[in-house]
Amino acid sequence: MYLRLRGQRDWRSWGKYLMFNHKGHKGTQRSFVQRATHLCTLSCPLWLMVFVLGLSGISCNKQTDTNTLVMIIENSPANLDPRVGTDAQSEFIDELLFDSLVRKDDHFNLQPSAAESWDIPDPQTYIFHLRHDMRFHDGHPVTARDVKWTLESMLNRTVISLKTSTYKLVDKIDAPDDSTVVIHLSEPFAPLLWNLSEGAFGIVPYGSGKEFNSHPVGSGPFRFVRATPDSEVVIERNDSYWGHHAKMQRIRFAVVPDTTTRALELRKGSAHLSAINSLPADMVRALEREPNLEVVRHPGTTLAYLAFNLRDPILKDVRVRQALAHAIDRAPMLHYLFGGSGRLADSILPPQHWAYDGDVAHYPYDPDRANALLDAAGYPRGKDGVRFHLNMKTSTEEATRLIAAVMQQQLRDVGIALDIRSFEFGTFYSDVQKGAFQLYSLRWLGYSNQDPDMFENVFHSASFPPKRANRGYYSNPEMDRLIEQGRKTVDQGKRKEIYDNIQRILARDLPYINFWYFDNVMVHSSRVQNIHYGPSADYQFLIDAELAH
Repeated sequence: MYLRLRGQRDWRSWGKYLMFNHKGHKGTQRSFVQRATHLCTLSCPLWLMVFVLGLSGISCNKQTDTNTLVMIIENSPANLDPRVGTDAQSEFIDELLFDSLVRKDDHFNLQPSAAESWDIPDPQTYIFHLRHDMRFHDGHPVTARDVKWTLESMLNRTVISLKTSTYKLVDKIDAPDDSTVVIHLSEPFAPLLWNLSEGAFGIVPYGSGKEFNSHPVGSGPFRFVRATPDSEVVIERNDSYWGHHAKMQRIRFAVVPDTTTRALELRKGSAHLSAINSLPADMVRALEREPNLEVVRHPGTTLAYLAFNLRDPILKDVRVRQALAHAIDRAPMLHYLFGGSGRLADSILPPQHWAYDGDVAHYPYDPDRANALLDAAGYPRGKDGVRFHLNMKTSTEEATRLIAAVMQQQLRDVGIALDIRSFEFGTFYSDVQKGAFQLYSLRWLGYSNQDPDMFENVFHSASFPPKRANRGYYSNPEMDRLIEQGRKTVDQGKRKEIYDNIQRILARDLPYINFWYFDNVMVHSSRVQNIHYGPSADYQFLIDAELAH
């Protein structure tokens, strides 16, 4: 998980400005958020001047090859061995190079891929029937032996991988013939199929060892050409692919870490598109006015949230958490700080998900209700109007600090003094992982909230730090029971009922306040056509993308 760092304006200087405007002008909360947004824009004048002047000396050369699509990415993939790479760039590029057993549709249902069908004769046995027309990029056929090796090489530590724990319940793998794989589990584990889908899993040739990353060979719609760290990754179309053939002959992923440079690359046409969500909102708004560029927005799954430490003597009272939910006005923050590029959230799961349930308790902005709850919880206002202080930790990422500043003003209206402490991201995230906070705000990115089994990672009482991500120490025996039941239930209809109950309990208990789901936003040249991407911010859309001459 990461937050993109932006802006260098000193926190204290614009913080004083916000405080002055709040004290000196009794405007609305909307005007406060507008001022914060104005400051966010002012905080990076350098890139605006550079953008207008058209900075020279850009990292990519002007592209004239109509057979190569150039896509800007923020950083190099860490490891293109699909058994090893867990960063976003590795997983997204691996999806184009390798086949998975199953694939996800736009509602996160699982569909056939390398496995054209599968059977589950009992909750601990999965039988996969492979396609007969798959070949690796070197011409060798893809067989059950390759699938078996892919899993076993992680389990027996032939390759050292963080993904090994994902398959810890796999007891044995059989390959009775070239087109049949049988996976035996030590206990029922419904998320197994998800862990065999794209991004999480990619089939490698039998015998692939530790050096496989240097020249990966898959069976996907593109084949690997070359990778230069901190510079580029080049892949080309696999004309022997069993499935839908890519339109572009070649894709070049140009590594450009600097956001200003990414914007300028697009503006001058030396790159055709930038990775989804790789540019801040203010840059997107500026690029949207460029005649040769287009901006595409699609509802995404990345979730911004506010987390509580439930071991805190104040925050352990659910009435206090509910009061905070009523006191925070999310809509103007989303509108003014992020250009309205998102949807207010009611669950960790995105609305497109088959397990999503929006029929839960809601907390509309209602300061009167917040005040009543705080009074009932035994926190009257003092002579200075303050009921109590809360401490919110943030990183130095500017958008997060702006959210905290707006919350500070909103909570003051119900008698809560919010103290904000900002840290370099590494220090901040270390404290979050240890549970050393009262409040913090982060985002769930990528695949993290696309599998309902994330409830185990985030809200089961066995997932307290440092084991997993229940950083707020939420504990509810009924929640634990439902999570465990959901993990062992294969029938999706029954799983849906279980996760509906989980979402209703979470909305009542409020270990989190879900803020909003960010849209997936991409800027591309008007020459790029056939861009169709879904809720995942991955690179699957590149299969159909093409360049107009």
